[in-house]
Amino acid sequence: MERWLASLSAVGGKAPKTIDAYRQDVSGYLHFMSEHIGAASSKNMLAKVDIKDMRSWMAHARRAGLSPRSLARALSAVKTFYRYLGETTGITVTAVLATRAPKFEKPLPRPVDPRAATDLISRVEVQSTEGWVGLRDVAVVTLLYGCGLRISEALSLQFKDAPLPEVLKIKGKGGKERIVPVLPAARAAVDAYLQSCPMPFERDDALFKGVRGGPLNPRLIQKVMEQSRMQLGLPSTATPHAMRHSFATHLLEAGGDLRAIQELLGHSSLSTTQTYTAVDQKRLMEVYKKAHPKA
Repeated sequence: MERWLASLSAVGGKAPKTIDAYRQDVSGYLHFMSEHIGAASSKNMLAKVDIKDMRSWMAHARRAGLSPRSLARALSAVKTFYRYLGETTGITVTAVLATRAPKFEKPLPRPVDPRAATDLISRVEVQSTEGWVGLRDVAVVTLLYGCGLRISEALSLQFKDAPLPEVLKIKGKGGKERIVPVLPAARAAVDAYLQSCPMPFERDDALFKGVRGGPLNPRLIQKVMEQSRMQLGLPSTATPHAMRHSFATHLLEAGGDLRAIQELLGHSSLSTTQTYTAVDQKRLMEVYKKAHPKA
């Protein structure tokens, strides 16, 4: 299993968190199968697994409280492991690969409307008594909304990236790189933060610093967003990640191309980006009424 995980990391470019999730999912599967079949984990034991055994594992996982979505992820990890075993050891993997994942509905993104996004950014600035901290938080949230960044991506920027160019290269999930344009408002927000920040910077330092000089903890941005949304009367779904959802939804509402939005968000599959079309039903109906001959 560790050799498989090492290959996923070195060759497949999987992120450390993905590797950890795969390790946990497959370890749980191996432990269950060892007890279920009554034999130590081995190539021979895994080769004996049939459809009934797979159904028993899935039923056990559901009884343990695993959601259909999480179980589908675990099954995907197990199948990936078995494909590796099939290629490296020659064992038969048909029964495992034929196992169907449980059905589940993907939750729709929950963006905020354009006015609320603007209000949130303004409100974030006044949450701190230290002016430079407020400017820092505004810069981070502006990057989330203006560039569609994940919070981890924004906080991974380094001082050497400043002043931010018009186009920024971002390394996202799985080490996948993408190019995103940086709005003048986002560049200005970052410049304002840097001019007011009292901390010294080295070239390889994190661009966004905490009050003690270390890299900014993402929990602090989550907290300031929580305070801001409560003051504005917005729902609990108005999180930092919702600003990324808002970026995509507002682009789509303005007529943005789905493929272009996919590239800007760094989605590996267009089906992931297509979830935003379900959010934008109002605009789709307007297009339908204007374009269809019989509308």
